[in-house]
Amino acid sequence: MSTQDTPPAVELHVHVEGTLEPELILELAERRGVALPYADLDDLRARYAFTDLPDFLDLYYANMAVLCTAEDFAAMTGAYLERAAAGGVRHVELFVDPQAHLARGVPLEAVLEGVSGALAAAPAGMTTGLIPCFLRDRPADEAAEVLEALVRSGTPLLGVGLDSAEIGYPPVGFADVYARARAEGLRLVAHAGEEGPASYVRDALDLLGVERVDHGIRSLDDPALVQRLAREAVPLTVCPLSNVRLRAVDTLADHPLPRMLEAGLAVSVHSDDPAYFGGYVDDNHRAVADALGLTRDQVRTLADNAVEAAFVDDARRTELRAEVAAWAGA
Repeated sequence: MSTQDTPPAVELHVHVEGTLEPELILELAERRGVALPYADLDDLRARYAFTDLPDFLDLYYANMAVLCTAEDFAAMTGAYLERAAAGGVRHVELFVDPQAHLARGVPLEAVLEGVSGALAAAPAGMTTGLIPCFLRDRPADEAAEVLEALVRSGTPLLGVGLDSAEIGYPPVGFADVYARARAEGLRLVAHAGEEGPASYVRDALDLLGVERVDHGIRSLDDPALVQRLAREAVPLTVCPLSNVRLRAVDTLADHPLPRMLEAGLAVSVHSDDPAYFGGYVDDNHRAVADALGLTRDQVRTLADNAVEAAFVDDARRTELRAEVAAWAGA
């Protein structure tokens, strides 16, 4: 499958901080006078040979030091949107981690102004939404305070999410925060079942009330859960290249995506942290089609599932469905 032959994409699982390419990291560091522990671009790129999620997160958070002002967040977001548009993304629901920046002394206003401003100026024909995520390895009380600040900010928000290191941080601790977000009319998603067990997926559904599960590949360990996910058509936003880089899956050829499709799960393909994991959403579509021998119909199913899982109105969903159908019939 060529770059031109990947389907029009709806990107539902991408962290804006994970789109920070090495070149922009060094550019922003020079602009802001931030000292980084890298000799040069090659040295920085060499650090991307992480072996697991905690190792990746160490680098991920270290590189955020260059994000200091609204202009920095706008530059990062704008660079992602430009690359996404080139890869055929027609709609994106972008994750951002406010706590990762608040902990560094960056005002919430700078984060929201920079990211939301860039989203408002997205390339023609692309629709966008913003989903702030809570860091599950930080206290739930802190997440509750951040939620209140987000609501007070008046920034247009699509929903809330839950991310960061999963093992040892089950969804149950954030039930009250999610109930408050639901009362505010926000849509609900959460990372579950990437490195954590299938039970985290069930808890995300039952205790948090999420409408969409990010990752969810460990769901296959629980046949009853698989039946439920299929019956209820719960969207699962899977990130294949990420799963391989973080050793959740040994190789792309071993990825459970075909089994998930065969089980009738509403699975779709996304990029997660594309600057770190070797590919944007079009790269992910092309990689899984090649490595797993997916048919064009199966790739269309993945694209259609993303459209159905998007938090858009009926008119926009109809437009997105038509774009995928036109690609499939070409």
